[in-house]
Amino acid sequence: MPYLTLLIAILAETAATSALKASAGFTRPWPSIIVVLGYGISFYCLSLTLRTMPVGVAYAIWSGIGIVLISMLAWLLFDQVPDLAAVIGMALILCGVLVVNLFSRSGSAG
Repeated sequence: MPYLTLLIAILAETAATSALKASAGFTRPWPSIIVVLGYGISFYCLSLTLRTMPVGVAYAIWSGIGIVLISMLAWLLFDQVPDLAAVIGMALILCGVLVVNLFSRSGSAG
C-alpha cells in the first residue's frame, strides 16, 4: 500500500508542477487550481506513505521519479528537449532509486 500512495503522490506532484509552468505566475485560473489541488493531494499521499516507509527512501523515490516524469512532460508539453547530459543524469537517478529499493534494507516498507 505505501507504494500505491507514493505513486499517487508522484503523479499528483508531476501534474501540479506541469500546471505551475502553465499557470504563468498564477495569472491563469485553471492551471493555478490544478497546482493547488495537485500539491495538496501529493503531500497528503506522501504523508500516508511516511507512516510505513522511511522518509529518506520515500523522498528519494518521489523526487527521482518526479524529475524524470517532469522532464518527459516538459518535453511533450513545452518542447523543452533534454540534452544528452540530462538524459544520462536522469538515468543515473533512476538507477539510484532501483539500488535503494532492490538492495538496501532501508528501502523495505513496513
